[in-house]
Amino acid sequence: MRRHRIMGLLGALALAAGTLAAAGPASAATAGAATTSTAAPGDGRPGADPPAEFGTDWHDPLTAAPPVTRPGTRSCQVTLAEAQFRDFTPYRGNYAPPTGCGRGDWAEVVLRLDGKVKGRQYDRLGNLSVGGVEILSTSTPEPSPEGITWSVEKDVTHYRDTLSRPQPVEMLIGNVVDDTYTGVIDVKVTLTFYAAEGRTRAAATPDRVIPLTTPSVTTPRNTERLLAEVYATGSGGGCEEFWYLTTPDAAPYSCKAADGPYREVRVLVDGQLAGLAAPFPTVWTGGWSNPFLWYVTPGPHAFDVQPLRYDLTPYAALLNDGRPHRIEVSVAGVPAGQGGWSTPANLLLWQDRGRAVVTGALTRHEESDPANSVHWTPGTEHRLDTEAGHSLTVAGRLDTSHGRVTTTVARTVRNTSVHRWTEGENLDALSAQWTDEETVSHGESATTTRRTYTMDGETTLGAGDRLRTVLSLGDRADTATLRGGRQVGWSHLEDTYAGDASYTANVPREQRHAVGTTTVHYRLSGSGAGCYDRTVATAQGVLTQDRRRC
Repeated sequence: MRRHRIMGLLGALALAAGTLAAAGPASAATAGAATTSTAAPGDGRPGADPPAEFGTDWHDPLTAAPPVTRPGTRSCQVTLAEAQFRDFTPYRGNYAPPTGCGRGDWAEVVLRLDGKVKGRQYDRLGNLSVGGVEILSTSTPEPSPEGITWSVEKDVTHYRDTLSRPQPVEMLIGNVVDDTYTGVIDVKVTLTFYAAEGRTRAAATPDRVIPLTTPSVTTPRNTERLLAEVYATGSGGGCEEFWYLTTPDAAPYSCKAADGPYREVRVLVDGQLAGLAAPFPTVWTGGWSNPFLWYVTPGPHAFDVQPLRYDLTPYAALLNDGRPHRIEVSVAGVPAGQGGWSTPANLLLWQDRGRAVVTGALTRHEESDPANSVHWTPGTEHRLDTEAGHSLTVAGRLDTSHGRVTTTVARTVRNTSVHRWTEGENLDALSAQWTDEETVSHGESATTTRRTYTMDGETTLGAGDRLRTVLSLGDRADTATLRGGRQVGWSHLEDTYAGDASYTANVPREQRHAVGTTTVHYRLSGSGAGCYDRTVATAQGVLTQDRRRC
């Protein structure tokens, strides 16, 4: 019996890159940030009649996410990196800030990556750092023989501290080029700076950005606000890319983890748990054994990985003593001694301009016992039920130049999932939900954010080696801010993907008779965001709908 696994450990990737040599998706439809990709319109148009099955060409990749908004002020552009990736040799260069749009007091800074690749190639993971600060975590589409282009845009204004002075630049998209996998990944990355002039003011940004390149960190002694951001991804090529499908050792499944599929990304300060978060279940472009799902519309976060954010302000007083402290990132649930996760991280700091030293204390640290119930039911159709979660509340006070301020951070993460599969994994299905709820109280203000991630899919290998994948993904976030008990702000984000694609496996490309439909819907509304609502649908690689409502 042939094994066709959802995680596609080489199977889906080789199918797409090595055998199909088909075009990959465009850039990311990201959640929680004003990020989008742009591409040439291609031959299709909304409402065009789709072909009966996939051909060798289809609509250029696109996303339903909103574009990055820009002020109408003077702008300057700098090329940050320009390279062709053939192996695992990083690009190294030097960056200098522009001189014609201000000297660090910019209104906005927008990163843009333009890429192209042709031939045969896997999807590849990549990252870009400036002065050791990770500013982009990405992956690539899989190409067609004729070649594809894609682009990603991202607002990187909050890295102003790093971008305000000359820095070394390093970028890597690890790749392998040989007689079979011929795709050279060609990218150019630029930064566009928008001046603060007229009624357009300079953006409010952190005073310092410190990369966590080593665990030992010494922070400024007048820090009054402290955030950490972690670009956490289960990396490609192993079971941790599909961590949400792993099973205990006793269960007869191809990807093992002793404690099952629950994962939790933690930040520790001097060995004490200081923050926790649920990772987003990113699906790359070879995922779920079916690249036909991703050719025109990528899944959320696939090309612009959004960092997990942690408010560490309660620990500021401890860190303000002028001595080095250990700040570390770990991923709970990964089998002991096993890798498979990438977790580059940065610290974002705001300083009290009225004091050289800000003192205070960590006043509260309450942690629940981590829960992780994993129950395997054997049978003709195996079933693994998982229920897990963890809570943490920390609080601290700071005596600042503008008075005593207390910050309390309460966060709870939960995961429930049902994983079903048959012997040989010719049926492999998952229904899962992750919630991540956080309330940050700072002085008289309190902001609550509830994030919900969903994954519901099934891959089957039926008669005649016909492989079908039906999959839906969801990324939702609701935020409300209260001041003095009165709501002063709110936002709602909903980014959903649904796909259904099938093809005949283990035959030459021209005999696969692939078909597939996808629909993506991105809706963002709020007290300060107005309303954005866009739906994009495709069939057999043709754009059948592009509807905007707000």
